[in-house]
Amino acid sequence: MPDMSASLAMTHLVPLAKEVDENKVTPGVLGFIVFAVMALAVWRLMKSMNRHMSKVDFKETPDPSADAAEPTAEAKAQQG
Repeated sequence: MPDMSASLAMTHLVPLAKEVDENKVTPGVLGFIVFAVMALAVWRLMKSMNRHMSKVDFKETPDPSADAAEPTAEAKAQQG
């Protein structure tokens, strides 16, 4: 019986869809404004991210405690 309810729902929804003229359905001015605002927001976000990423310094200082804990390759070769 689930097929009957789905087909019944489709028969009620199809006439509603046919009433709308496909040539007149447009996003309109509001759709353009929303799209333009979103585009400007993404542009500003990318500009801000670029500015922040240029301030990042990727040079890492070596950890002196890690050097003392790990023997060098020469010391390992002499032991083995």
